Amino acid sequence: MDVLITDDSGFMRDLLREILEEDHTIVGEAENGVEAVELYQEEEPDIVFMDIVMPIKDGIEATDEITDMDPNAKVVMCTSVEQAEQMKDSIKAGAEGYITKPFQKESVLEELNSIAAG
Repeated sequence: MDVLITDDSGFMRDLLREILEEDHTIVGEAENGVEAVELYQEEEPDIVFMDIVMPIKDGIEATDEITDMDPNAKVVMCTSVEQAEQMKDSIKAGAEGYITKPFQKESVLEELNSIAAG
């Protein structure tokens, strides 16, 4: 599965890459929503892991833009536990699911497999 990782924290991107790269192809990494939308158009990944709180364009706006372009886009939001209200907005924007930070390998892979299974 081709995966795009979006997070303004290099540490979080590295962590997700380590969890995913064994079984999936990382086609790109973005630091903000603007880069995520551009990379989505270029790479057409099967799934996007999208941080919510980022500079320039947040994950909710980027998800909204991506799902407007591609209604079949699969986006998993990456959130801190205290961002429950933003999760509701993410689902409205078209996100398929979410994982919470700090990332646990098991929960990341469960969410990915659940969305891949459709």
